[in-house]
Amino acid sequence: MVDLDYLAFLENILTDNRKEKFLKVLENRTNHFTIAVEDIFQMHNASAVMRSCEVFGIQELNVIEERYGKSIDKEIAMGAQKWVDINTFDSVTNCIETLKNKGYQIIATTPHENDCLMEDFDISKPSALFFGTERDGLSEEILKQADGFLKIPMVGFTESLNISVSAAIIIQNLTERLRKSDVNWKLSDNEILEKRLAWTKSSIKDIKRIEARYYNI
Repeated sequence: MVDLDYLAFLENILTDNRKEKFLKVLENRTNHFTIAVEDIFQMHNASAVMRSCEVFGIQELNVIEERYGKSIDKEIAMGAQKWVDINTFDSVTNCIETLKNKGYQIIATTPHENDCLMEDFDISKPSALFFGTERDGLSEEILKQADGFLKIPMVGFTESLNISVSAAIIIQNLTERLRKSDVNWKLSDNEILEKRLAWTKSSIKDIKRIEARYYNI
């Protein structure tokens, strides 16, 4: 549980505009959908996906680094790493097990004989949307364990899109539909408090000194 007195103490350091911005953004944040990217060799693509998560209100991004271990490209992310929760996994198995235990269905974003177009996708179920590379796609393990398959309708000669582009299209489409629905998609009161605290702490430069002052009062 969040220490409300501690939160109030820290938030007093912020400007009113900053606090209002946090509340406004959190009103549109969701954990109903979560995004997972698998072994993205070009890390700027994973960073761009994180940026799309932040812009369209997805709070968590799951990064599987089974083959390539790289850090998020902060320049591409444009500060999004401060506002999106990044969960890293060293294997597909760990990622899928964790997300299933959280109640998510596993959705592979790839053309498949049993695939579903975006407009027909059932947004009522909490879903983890998995994205692979344009070159290799998703691994066989993810395809075998997927509960469903989702694709973007295309009418041109090109059969695939860059991961950052396809993720942005799907995330924007599904989150817009979600906000217009009756689904209970918003963060819980406690989740909002936790994010307010985390974001406030990340906004204070000398947070260690400020914390020490609070606990010495």
